[in-house]
Amino acid sequence: MIGTQGKTADTISSRVSVAHAAEQRDASELYRLLTGRHPAEVDISNNDDFDHHVLACILATSAMDGGQLPERAGLTNQELNALLVQYFPSTPVRRYTWRDQSALPAPDETVMVRDLLLAQRSTHGEVGGWLATMIARRAMEPNHLWEDLGLRKRDELSRVLMRHFGPLAARNTKNMRWKRFFYRMLCEDDGLVMCTTPVCTECNDFDLCFGEESGESRMAGRRRDHLRRLDDAVQTVPSLKG
Repeated sequence: MIGTQGKTADTISSRVSVAHAAEQRDASELYRLLTGRHPAEVDISNNDDFDHHVLACILATSAMDGGQLPERAGLTNQELNALLVQYFPSTPVRRYTWRDQSALPAPDETVMVRDLLLAQRSTHGEVGGWLATMIARRAMEPNHLWEDLGLRKRDELSRVLMRHFGPLAARNTKNMRWKRFFYRMLCEDDGLVMCTTPVCTECNDFDLCFGEESGESRMAGRRRDHLRRLDDAVQTVPSLKG
């Protein structure tokens, strides 16, 4: 009987340990480490609190993707450490040491989006520069930009851009998808034309530029998947027999 209980306990411990390891990669858990709150609970009515929220979202979602966090977030080791010191001074994440990265330059596409944002900054201080670099790097990921930034909805991305890159954001008068809008601006600045027709509503790519961008945030989706895996692990543990 004791042996059976011991084996069952070991089985539970092993499976819960696997689930716990998955949870450590859960973006909402890293967000909580950074801010002390779950992303659904945070108050972002104040602009400074909103900046903290956005930075935490980007870092948490970048970490969720695996690999070295500085590269995934688009920052150098020094920039990431400076960001953590300034915005999250009490977080245990600061104890981690980032592996030295090779001096490979950022891809041209990333640099172009970053420079587009930097040229249209509307706030002062380091945060705008960090955000320009982070947004440009995350724009290389395949999902909607607000999703790959870890934000809860598209409106938060619009607010980030209006706050920190106001002149650029103000040019998006037709509410085009932000990633498509960036590339359209890059083309126009180079004297090129991205569009196949002069009228958007007549273009075959209309849905690509203006289509719905709703969906579940990546942090919420990862959390749901983790709870489902944990529930499945518990249900497959054999019951104790008297």
